[in-house]
Amino acid sequence: MTYATVMVNLALDQPNDSRLQVAGELAERFGAAIVGVAAAQFAPPLYFTDGAAAQDLIDREEAGVRRRLADLEGQFRAAMRRRGESAEWRSALDFPERFVASQMRCADILVSGGRSPAFSDAYSLASPKDLVMQAGRPVLVVPDGINWLDLRSVLVAWKDTSEARRALTDALPMLRKAGNVVIVEVPEDGEDIAAVTARVRDVVAWLARHGVVASARVSEARQGETAAAQLEKVAGDVNAGLIVAGAYGHSRFRELILGGVTEYLVRQTARCVLLSH
Repeated sequence: MTYATVMVNLALDQPNDSRLQVAGELAERFGAAIVGVAAAQFAPPLYFTDGAAAQDLIDREEAGVRRRLADLEGQFRAAMRRRGESAEWRSALDFPERFVASQMRCADILVSGGRSPAFSDAYSLASPKDLVMQAGRPVLVVPDGINWLDLRSVLVAWKDTSEARRALTDALPMLRKAGNVVIVEVPEDGEDIAAVTARVRDVVAWLARHGVVASARVSEARQGETAAAQLEKVAGDVNAGLIVAGAYGHSRFRELILGGVTEYLVRQTARCVLLSH
């Protein structure tokens, strides 16, 4: 398995430099084609008119959206001009989440930005939390300020769920290029540590059969400390440049209301995160 096509999602009114840099570098590492995508939709005002005035307003606003999408295409092509990959651009007047998810049929991995606002504008921004649920492909979340994909040390946040298994498989091309791979599980309250350790060792053995040398680690439970906080500590200990995790191993509603590892991973700014669902 490899990444033959990398897709990068550009956003209006957000910095795109980091995701463009990492997407281009990822395509170079795997000799992959790269596709840039962006979409936005005219957001009608709260108080609207009708007739010719309404049509004139719609035409002017849609023309403005098209100009902004054309600016994003120019940014994408300028960033890829220095690279040797095959570069393609796709854009539309559409809801970003819907358009980007539909275009993922042609790609192996999606590169997106992180730290979307809690209440994002569905007309102009596709949240990485929504994309990972809809894309059917792994989503590499790149925080602003990250200018390269650091694979010297990779942390796999393991949980014995289908989402984590999917993420591990999706990450194999990167893990084969990583310098150090650590598999960590954070036990839940009352879990049998021997059983947790056996699970993590199974994952290490599976990776070994796929040509990836990894080590196992079980995080020490601390009273009152969240799984996200424990994961952050381990990531710091191993100096992880990338975290691999399954998205929303618990119900999404529970994570959105109570907070959880997925929410933390999307909002942290220190390292890239590969998420799969």
